[in-house]
Amino acid sequence: MMESMTAIMNKGMKCLIEQMGIIEAEQFISIIIREKFDYTKWQREYFDAKTPETISEEASQFEKSHPFKSDAIRL
Repeated sequence: MMESMTAIMNKGMKCLIEQMGIIEAEQFISIIIREKFDYTKWQREYFDAKTPETISEEASQFEKSHPFKSDAIRL
């Protein structure tokens, strides 16, 4: 079952605040709204500027610093 829009927005705000703090999270949202931010275009430009090797290395570093933790019950 999909989460409600409110639940997704709450999760997003929690992530922003944890990573950026409340002030920068609010500034980020203001910029997104004001600039008519196109995430798909930004993502394309961001990843087009990187080599596959760089993306792989960054993903590996992220995985090491953010290990997967499952809430699933193991049988």
